[in-house]
Amino acid sequence: MDTKHKGFNTKLIHAGAIDDEYGSANVPIYQTSTFKFKSAQHGADCFAGKSDGYIYTRIGNPTIKALEQNIAELENGFDGIATSSGMGAITSMYMALLGAGSHIVSSAAVYGPARGVLEQDFSRFNVEASFVNTSNIENIKKAIKPNTKVLYIETPANPTMEITDIKACSEIAKENNLTLVVDNTFCSPHLQKPLDMGADVVIHSVTKFINGHADIVGGIIVTKEEELYKKIRHSMAYMGCNMDPTQAFMVLRGVKTLGIRIDRAQQNAMKVATVLKSHLKVEWIKYPGLENHPQYELAKSQMTGFGAMMSFGLKGGFDAGKKLMDNVHLALLAVSLGGVETLIQHPASMTHAGVSKKGKLAAGITDDLIRLSVGIEDVEDIIEDLEEGLKKI
Repeated sequence: MDTKHKGFNTKLIHAGAIDDEYGSANVPIYQTSTFKFKSAQHGADCFAGKSDGYIYTRIGNPTIKALEQNIAELENGFDGIATSSGMGAITSMYMALLGAGSHIVSSAAVYGPARGVLEQDFSRFNVEASFVNTSNIENIKKAIKPNTKVLYIETPANPTMEITDIKACSEIAKENNLTLVVDNTFCSPHLQKPLDMGADVVIHSVTKFINGHADIVGGIIVTKEEELYKKIRHSMAYMGCNMDPTQAFMVLRGVKTLGIRIDRAQQNAMKVATVLKSHLKVEWIKYPGLENHPQYELAKSQMTGFGAMMSFGLKGGFDAGKKLMDNVHLALLAVSLGGVETLIQHPASMTHAGVSKKGKLAAGITDDLIRLSVGIEDVEDIIEDLEEGLKKI
């Protein structure tokens, strides 16, 4: 079925589907490490790129390919590259686009390990990185150097919930011959399509909203053009960051309900944010759907919904936050996000613990910041759980 002109939820279910000889309603798990060739010439043609046949699962696999094409179609991209983890996707992108002596400008408030691998590992190979608040476009312009190759933004930012103007970043990238990469994990293609706004590459941790059930780890890269696709896929395959077929099957199952899951979760999130905003023990809250968010208008213009993620701080700082986190029972005290369950965590000591104190403060990751991923439980139960925890402070 050609799904390119179908609705989003139809694409979720049918995009990337393959026809196997038995007529399976779902994409089968091709749990094999290697594939047999029809002839010696066929094998040679596969290695030469003259045939679309499969060779070895690290390089390609029908189950994985179905997922790659599904997400690529949802993002309006050329094709996808599925990886073993979100960090596998990020590292594959870095390896393909950065080289010794090159420079990257990145959102300061970006997933902790995505920053850490640049500061601690790529720096050993003379790769420079500048981390700035990309919600202020002037910061990006000032950070660009003659050797800058990549502009990497995460919007909304993790965990500060800052919004970066993707179209403005695209203009800067084009003016300076940079590759614009957008981490779209917090929104998913249901709420935001960076490639349509001028991005060159989109990255997801499919562990989060795309899979949505906290039962697999994975990542995916989608490129706008074929040239970048080939370049990044080459790096991914050579480093062995490929996804496993069973992982891909699980994500294909999860993505089918992406639309209805996010719709429910963000409805809940808006009600939760409204309650927290007016709570006497809450010092501040950042949720893109609240009019007091600094980039509320920008969020409305480039996102089709405000999502299920928020951050907030309590009067009493981290000690108060620790008391809250130790006294909720429905919300799980756990890292990750985007699942059907509500999760709460403390970024400064957990997901972003590897970022230096100076780096965290510069990125706005304060000790009082609590990150909440709102799930699809009955919202009354989520609110009651938070209120009961707040009473303990």
